[in-house]
Amino acid sequence: MQIYPDCPVITKTVAVGGLSKADLIQKLHQSSILLNLYGEKLLNDDRFTTSETRYSVEVVELSVRDLGFPNGATLPEIYNQANNLGLQLCPPELGPYLRLEYVEQDEGDAENLSQKNEAPSGSLTIASELISDEDSFPKGFYIRKVDGILRLRGYVADNLHVWNPDNRFIFKLVKED
Repeated sequence: MQIYPDCPVITKTVAVGGLSKADLIQKLHQSSILLNLYGEKLLNDDRFTTSETRYSVEVVELSVRDLGFPNGATLPEIYNQANNLGLQLCPPELGPYLRLEYVEQDEGDAENLSQKNEAPSGSLTIASELISDEDSFPKGFYIRKVDGILRLRGYVADNLHVWNPDNRFIFKLVKED
């Protein structure tokens, strides 16, 4: 089994920041991006902030398996291993900006819109810093595209939930000096 960085990867550079939170939310609505209740809760929380300065974030898309977990892993295990491999968590505001930019995302399975306790097919979970440790508060965002409709969704998962080895995450690449 090949693990990062010795596995095929998808990298992207995402422009983040430059909009107020209200302007970012308005841009999501203008772009016909669907949010779920958890996504709205996360965006509207006072602890979710946006940068007034525009900056670029280089990210990498990896499966749980690419991180060395052929049988899946919990979020703390995934995040710890990513850190050990030189990857970082993304700023929480990356989720909405990634959704706005990544319109060519592969289609997910329309029959699998709300699979309970598992990431839906075709989804990309943004590995981001938590803004709350509460189990019932959204941990972050995931994005998916179903029937041509772009979705930005928040998710809730406790530290015991085991993510499937095929679940895909977005991590921040560390810039080498």
